[in-house]
Amino acid sequence: MTVRTPPACCWIELALLKFALSTPEACVPEDQSVESLARLIDSYNSRAPLAAASTIPASWYTDERIFELEKQAVFSRSWQFAARADQLKNSGDFITSEIAAEPVVVVRGSDNELRAFFNVCRHHAAAVMTEPEGNANQMRCPYHGWTYSLSGELKGTPDFSGVCNFERADNGLVPVAVASWEKWVWVAIDSAPNQPVAEDALRKQVQALGLDRVHWFERRRYELKCNWKVFVDNYLDGGYHVPHLHKGLDSVLDYSNYTIENGERYCLQSSPMVTTGDVGVGAVRSGPRAFYYWLYPNFTINYYEGTLDTNLVRPLAIDRTEVIFDFYFADVSARASERNLASVAVGDRIQQEDLDICEAVQRGLNSRAYNAGRLSVRREAGEHLFHRLLHADLKAAL
Repeated sequence: MTVRTPPACCWIELALLKFALSTPEACVPEDQSVESLARLIDSYNSRAPLAAASTIPASWYTDERIFELEKQAVFSRSWQFAARADQLKNSGDFITSEIAAEPVVVVRGSDNELRAFFNVCRHHAAAVMTEPEGNANQMRCPYHGWTYSLSGELKGTPDFSGVCNFERADNGLVPVAVASWEKWVWVAIDSAPNQPVAEDALRKQVQALGLDRVHWFERRRYELKCNWKVFVDNYLDGGYHVPHLHKGLDSVLDYSNYTIENGERYCLQSSPMVTTGDVGVGAVRSGPRAFYYWLYPNFTINYYEGTLDTNLVRPLAIDRTEVIFDFYFADVSARASERNLASVAVGDRIQQEDLDICEAVQRGLNSRAYNAGRLSVRREAGEHLFHRLLHADLKAAL
């Protein structure tokens, strides 16, 4: 068989065509671009009941416009995990973070109050605090030495005399809404959301777990080549993938009695535990019941008796996501270190299994063969809730 190679001009035409198709809004007036994005959002039917529902379209995982809109409509306007409470116990304790591409600093003031600010100097926009965490009696920008108090007031402006119409009082750090709940500190960079960090039903359920009995042990970070929603979908499939992908975890869960319960903006998946499964997993994942909480849009709480881990799902790009795991145990003394590390190793193995499948899903979402899939009534009520909440936020933003 003879394979004909097109002349170079044909390759150039194909490249230009591919670019045009990948950037359909490049030469489109802004109002038409918004209309196009609105049609894309409206292509998902959020009113369909679970039995008739499909997933959100594949383009929502691959279209840069959706990703940019999510930063503003979802991550800027919701409570976002910023720090563990134990990182901010003492006056002067601070952490820095990034929410929806915005730099943020959270600090415990000299009056013991928690405050959060955009980590942006009012002089020439450098980051004021450059370390991930620490303790300081003031916040001093390393660029030109502008200095702020722990309450965000501008206190020092070297070599700035003679500047007209300048008031220090008007040039403090710009504040960000901050709140505490259970073991965590949260911020909202747009404005304080109408919803609390956790609705009443969720507060009561999590309080009953007694999380004050567990203590932070270790943090691990994972980077995945997939859209952030792929990871959340995987988490919310009601254990659908567990028997097929996580053999060790499946062996200690009573899969037939796995339950899914939706709140307004959270989902609880729960399963009784069994004692006849994988010995290595059972040694570090035990107790009467496993609880898996997802808080819209991107935070999860996974609790077994005496063991807690949390996941923060951070969008980095349209096809790149960081997942931050914090591991907590009832006993974090040296004598319990071996068991705790074994538990972290089990979590690491499960995460690697999820990483591989999530990246495979992202590749499939780019295929012309796929647009949307149906949902399991028995298993995927949480995913259905996620997609409807996301659609509502994107729709409202437009």
